[in-house]
Amino acid sequence: MPTPHLTETAPTPAAHADAGPAEQRGLDVGLLVLRLAVGLTVAAHGSQKLFGAFGGGGIDGTAQFFGQAGYPSPKAMAVVAGLTETLGGLGLALGLLAPLAGAAVFGTMLNALAVKWGGGFFAPAGIEYELLLVVAAMAITLTGPGRLAADSLLPLPRPHRLAHGAGALLLGAVLAGVVLLLRS
Repeated sequence: MPTPHLTETAPTPAAHADAGPAEQRGLDVGLLVLRLAVGLTVAAHGSQKLFGAFGGGGIDGTAQFFGQAGYPSPKAMAVVAGLTETLGGLGLALGLLAPLAGAAVFGTMLNALAVKWGGGFFAPAGIEYELLLVVAAMAITLTGPGRLAADSLLPLPRPHRLAHGAGALLLGAVLAGVVLLLRS
Protein backbone atom coordinates (compact mmCIF):
# COMPACT_ATOMS: atom_id res chain seq x y z
CA MET A 1 0.00 0.00 0.00
CA PRO A 2 1.51 3.36 -0.94
CA THR A 3 2.26 5.87 1.78
CA PRO A 4 -0.36 8.60 1.87
CA HIS A 5 0.99 12.04 1.06
CA LEU A 6 0.29 14.81 3.49
CA THR A 7 -1.33 17.80 1.96
CA GLU A 8 0.11 21.12 2.92
CA THR A 9 -2.42 23.22 4.80
CA ALA A 10 -0.25 25.98 6.23
CA PRO A 11 0.70 28.76 3.83
CA THR A 12 4.34 28.87 2.87
CA PRO A 13 6.34 32.07 2.44
CA ALA A 14 6.01 31.57 -1.32
CA ALA A 15 2.25 31.36 -0.89
CA HIS A 16 2.26 34.82 0.67
CA ALA A 17 4.22 36.16 -2.29
CA ASP A 18 1.64 34.60 -4.58
CA ALA A 19 -1.32 35.69 -2.47
CA GLY A 20 -4.33 36.73 -4.44
CA PRO A 21 -5.31 40.38 -4.66
CA ALA A 22 -7.87 40.15 -1.84
CA GLU A 23 -5.45 38.45 0.54
CA GLN A 24 -2.66 40.89 -0.28
CA ARG A 25 -4.98 43.87 0.24
CA GLY A 26 -5.95 42.46 3.63
CA LEU A 27 -2.30 42.14 4.66
CA ASP A 28 -1.49 45.63 3.42
CA VAL A 29 -4.47 47.24 5.16
CA GLY A 30 -3.75 45.35 8.39
CA LEU A 31 -0.13 46.47 8.37
CA LEU A 32 -1.21 50.05 7.64
CA VAL A 33 -3.58 50.04 10.63
CA LEU A 34 -0.88 48.60 12.91
CA ARG A 35 1.76 51.05 11.63
CA LEU A 36 -0.54 54.03 12.15
CA ALA A 37 -1.54 53.00 15.68
CA VAL A 38 1.97 52.20 16.87
CA GLY A 39 3.74 54.95 14.96
CA LEU A 40 1.41 57.79 15.90
CA THR A 41 1.31 56.68 19.53
CA VAL A 42 5.10 56.67 19.78
CA ALA A 43 5.40 59.95 17.85
CA ALA A 44 2.95 61.57 20.28
CA HIS A 45 5.13 60.42 23.19
CA GLY A 46 8.16 61.87 21.45
CA SER A 47 6.41 65.21 21.00
CA GLN A 48 5.65 65.20 24.74
CA LYS A 49 9.39 64.95 25.35
CA LEU A 50 10.46 67.47 22.73
CA PHE A 51 7.75 70.10 22.86
CA GLY A 52 5.71 69.46 26.00
CA ALA A 53 2.75 68.55 23.76
CA PHE A 54 -0.18 66.55 25.14
CA GLY A 55 0.70 67.45 28.74
CA GLY A 56 4.31 66.26 28.43
CA GLY A 57 7.28 67.60 30.32
CA GLY A 58 9.15 69.01 27.34
CA ILE A 59 12.94 68.81 27.22
CA ASP A 60 13.44 70.10 30.77
CA GLY A 61 10.87 67.80 32.40
CA THR A 62 12.11 64.82 30.41
CA ALA A 63 15.71 65.67 31.30
CA GLN A 64 14.76 65.67 34.97
CA PHE A 65 13.26 62.19 34.56
CA PHE A 66 16.36 60.92 32.75
CA GLY A 67 18.60 62.34 35.49
CA GLN A 68 16.56 60.58 38.19
CA ALA A 69 16.71 57.34 36.17
CA GLY A 70 20.52 57.47 36.18
CA TYR A 71 21.24 58.51 32.61
CA PRO A 72 24.27 60.76 32.02
CA SER A 73 23.75 64.09 30.23
CA PRO A 74 20.01 64.00 30.91
CA LYS A 75 19.18 66.94 28.65
CA ALA A 76 20.98 65.36 25.68
CA MET A 77 19.27 62.03 26.43
CA ALA A 78 15.89 63.79 26.51
CA VAL A 79 16.55 65.25 23.06
CA VAL A 80 17.75 61.91 21.69
CA ALA A 81 14.76 60.04 23.12
CA GLY A 82 12.31 62.69 21.89
CA LEU A 83 13.77 62.74 18.39
CA THR A 84 13.98 58.96 18.20
CA GLU A 85 10.39 58.49 19.29
CA THR A 86 9.03 61.30 17.12
CA LEU A 87 10.94 60.47 13.95
CA GLY A 88 10.81 56.69 14.45
CA GLY A 89 7.08 56.84 15.15
CA LEU A 90 6.36 59.03 12.13
CA GLY A 91 8.54 56.78 9.98
CA LEU A 92 6.53 53.74 11.09
CA ALA A 93 3.21 55.50 10.54
CA LEU A 94 4.21 56.53 7.03
CA GLY A 95 6.02 53.30 6.26
CA LEU A 96 9.11 55.38 5.46
CA LEU A 97 12.43 53.57 5.89
CA ALA A 98 10.34 51.14 7.88
CA PRO A 99 13.10 48.78 9.08
CA LEU A 100 15.08 51.69 10.54
CA ALA A 101 11.97 53.36 11.97
CA GLY A 102 10.95 50.08 13.57
CA ALA A 103 14.45 49.64 14.98
CA ALA A 104 14.31 53.16 16.46
CA VAL A 105 11.02 52.45 18.23
CA PHE A 106 12.20 48.98 19.27
CA GLY A 107 15.44 50.29 20.80
CA THR A 108 13.79 53.21 22.56
CA MET A 109 11.12 50.99 24.05
CA LEU A 110 13.77 48.47 25.19
CA ASN A 111 15.26 51.31 27.25
CA ALA A 112 11.82 52.17 28.62
CA LEU A 113 11.31 48.52 29.57
CA ALA A 114 14.64 48.46 31.40
CA VAL A 115 13.80 51.61 33.35
CA LYS A 116 10.37 50.33 34.39
CA TRP A 117 11.44 46.72 34.99
CA GLY A 118 10.56 45.52 38.46
CA GLY A 119 7.35 47.54 38.71
CA GLY A 120 5.16 44.57 37.83
CA PHE A 121 3.29 43.91 34.63
CA PHE A 122 0.27 46.19 34.82
CA ALA A 123 0.15 50.00 34.51
CA PRO A 124 0.82 52.51 35.92
CA ALA A 125 4.17 51.20 37.22
CA GLY A 126 4.24 48.04 35.11
CA ILE A 127 5.69 47.24 31.70
CA GLU A 128 2.62 46.14 29.74
CA TYR A 129 2.48 49.28 27.58
CA GLU A 130 6.20 49.33 26.75
CA LEU A 131 6.21 45.57 26.10
CA LEU A 132 3.31 45.90 23.67
CA LEU A 133 5.12 48.65 21.75
CA VAL A 134 8.36 46.60 21.65
CA VAL A 135 6.56 43.58 20.24
CA ALA A 136 4.51 45.61 17.75
CA ALA A 137 7.62 47.44 16.47
CA MET A 138 9.37 44.09 16.20
CA ALA A 139 6.51 42.58 14.22
CA ILE A 140 6.34 45.48 11.77
CA THR A 141 10.11 45.51 11.34
CA LEU A 142 10.21 41.78 10.61
CA THR A 143 7.21 41.70 8.25
CA GLY A 144 7.87 44.93 6.41
CA PRO A 145 5.49 47.86 6.03
CA GLY A 146 3.24 46.39 3.34
CA ARG A 147 2.49 47.96 -0.02
CA LEU A 148 0.54 50.91 1.43
CA ALA A 149 3.74 52.55 2.61
CA ALA A 150 6.05 55.34 1.52
CA ASP A 151 8.79 52.71 1.12
CA SER A 152 6.91 51.36 -1.90
CA LEU A 153 7.62 54.67 -3.65
CA LEU A 154 11.37 54.59 -2.94
CA PRO A 155 13.99 52.76 -5.01
CA LEU A 156 14.57 50.18 -2.26
CA PRO A 157 15.22 46.47 -2.70
CA ARG A 158 12.00 44.53 -3.21
CA PRO A 159 10.42 42.64 -1.60
CA HIS A 160 11.08 43.25 2.09
CA ARG A 161 13.44 40.59 3.36
CA LEU A 162 13.38 39.08 6.80
CA ALA A 163 17.12 39.72 6.92
CA HIS A 164 16.51 43.49 6.58
CA GLY A 165 14.16 43.48 9.54
CA ALA A 166 16.33 41.19 11.66
CA GLY A 167 19.40 43.31 10.94
CA ALA A 168 17.54 46.49 11.86
CA LEU A 169 16.32 44.94 15.12
CA LEU A 170 19.85 43.84 15.94
CA LEU A 171 21.03 47.43 15.36
CA GLY A 172 18.25 48.76 17.60
CA ALA A 173 19.08 46.26 20.35
CA VAL A 174 22.81 47.02 20.22
CA LEU A 175 22.22 50.78 20.40
CA ALA A 176 19.71 50.34 23.23
CA GLY A 177 22.28 48.21 25.07
CA VAL A 178 24.96 50.86 24.67
CA VAL A 179 22.63 53.53 26.08
CA LEU A 180 21.68 51.26 28.97
CA LEU A 181 25.36 50.63 29.77
CA LEU A 182 25.80 54.39 30.18
CA ARG A 183 23.10 54.43 32.86
CA SER A 184 24.28 54.35 36.46
